[in-house]
Amino acid sequence: MLAPFDQILERARQQRYAVGAFNIYNLEGALAVIDSAEELGSPVIIQLLPSAVELGGTPLIQLCLEAGHKAQVPVAVHLDHCPSQKLIQTTLVAGISSVMADGSGLEYAGNLAFTQNIVLAAARHRAGVEGELGRLSGSEDGLTVEAAAAKMTRPDQAADFVSQTGVSALAVCIGNIHGHYKTEPRLDFERLAAIAASVSVPLVLHGASGLPNEMIIRAIAHGVCKFNVNTEIRTAYIHSLSGQFKNGRLPELVAVMRSGIAAMQSPIKAKIRLFGSANKA
Repeated sequence: MLAPFDQILERARQQRYAVGAFNIYNLEGALAVIDSAEELGSPVIIQLLPSAVELGGTPLIQLCLEAGHKAQVPVAVHLDHCPSQKLIQTTLVAGISSVMADGSGLEYAGNLAFTQNIVLAAARHRAGVEGELGRLSGSEDGLTVEAAAAKMTRPDQAADFVSQTGVSALAVCIGNIHGHYKTEPRLDFERLAAIAASVSVPLVLHGASGLPNEMIIRAIAHGVCKFNVNTEIRTAYIHSLSGQFKNGRLPELVAVMRSGIAAMQSPIKAKIRLFGSANKA
């Protein structure tokens, strides 16, 4: 069943677990997420990056919405990391559950104004908005942010930002990065605790792929209610595809698709269990 983004995250915040937000690109990804969530009785968020929406257009959004509508667990469909007001508007008209207004590349005042505009636009479509304060390093689908440009989220700014924008959730930067961690991850949990104490909305942590389990559990205890997961799922899918074509084989396409779905389900189910959302549907 389709469920409001705000509702899914607020329940997670109250009950102290987190919901997995899994980036997908096609039918196989949507099925992998929903089948895994149904098997474990978990609410779930299907995420689409702007690059996927630019390629798949409204039909990709509708595919995800229809899959979510037929699911036996609560499902939200979310546009991830979007700095384009035009593309956000397109997804809102298409009926998407929520959007991430990514103004993190702007100065604070610009981010504030951009996010305020998106919140107003989303309200007309009864959609939620995730904002981001700070700037993550790393790369994701061609988007690269040098470590030197990364900025940690300031707790005092977080309170002001949430108050002035009315966002449904806030993505924070506490040392997390996109993609693979090249060195041992170091998260600033003191900063996270201060942010959680200063705002009343669910917190989001991007870059969950590669974080040690104990850090995930600790982040949940400090108020993180949504984790974005992309790298591990995408890697499992690509490895599955490449394995199907070894030694000049030409397998049946449906068999290739089934293999991809199964490969993605393994990391998805592992994350659902880790986040504590199993049996919370």
